[in-house]
Amino acid sequence: MARHGGRGWYGRVFAAAIGVTTVAAVTSVWTAQAGPASGAPSGAGVSASPSPGSPGSVPAKVSVDIAHASDHGARGVNITVDDGPDPTWTPEVLKVLRENGVKATFCMVGTQAKAHPDLVKAVVADGHRLCDHTVSHDTAMDKKPDAYQSQQILDAERMITEASGGVRPVYYRAPGGAFTPYSRSLAASRGMRPLGWNVDTKDFEKPGSAAIVATVKSEVGNGPTILFHDAGGDRSETVAALREVLPWLKQQGYSFGFPVR
Repeated sequence: MARHGGRGWYGRVFAAAIGVTTVAAVTSVWTAQAGPASGAPSGAGVSASPSPGSPGSVPAKVSVDIAHASDHGARGVNITVDDGPDPTWTPEVLKVLRENGVKATFCMVGTQAKAHPDLVKAVVADGHRLCDHTVSHDTAMDKKPDAYQSQQILDAERMITEASGGVRPVYYRAPGGAFTPYSRSLAASRGMRPLGWNVDTKDFEKPGSAAIVATVKSEVGNGPTILFHDAGGDRSETVAALREVLPWLKQQGYSFGFPVR
């Protein structure tokens, strides 16, 4: 999610959840779960060893550099969806993605994942990848002590992994882009590639679906990673925009991949 100031609407949720997360602050230690990304060869990714993030796999350190590129190359785009899961809007987003044969990366807030494990499992079952978006979505994390950043990242990783049934997040997106050298290094050491974006649709501001679509069309040339949201309020405009923009991207010759790891 782009920076919108303060803790946002998750501050209220976090206040109720912090009691169950602080203990793991000290000890807490992009996966295609069901198959290849849209447009990839049918045998791609098949291996005798577990896929990154899958149950039984061991976190392998990844680059600390913030990822923007797509694993589908110059004509690949990455659909990323932040702030959920949400019981109203995540199923709607999943439906549109399924109808268009598109895989996406879902950047989940820990408390939301903990509250809606069925939705986390639905995301995994559809072959999407998971991303750690912290416990409380504090967009001022880059101003906070390392210990606080660690608690936010590692507790969210644990919450998402438990909610998914053992599938770990393989990216880390700082709320509002509030990365620090420490948070990037910590996430990378846990196998979570720091994840940025190139196109901010600003759907969080509810500008209307036509404006969201226009932003994608005018800015996709800036880079492949496109930011949407499936929580934090009424996301009907986002759903409508996805229904229009996904076929348009295909018509322009783009394929849908995942951020590089």
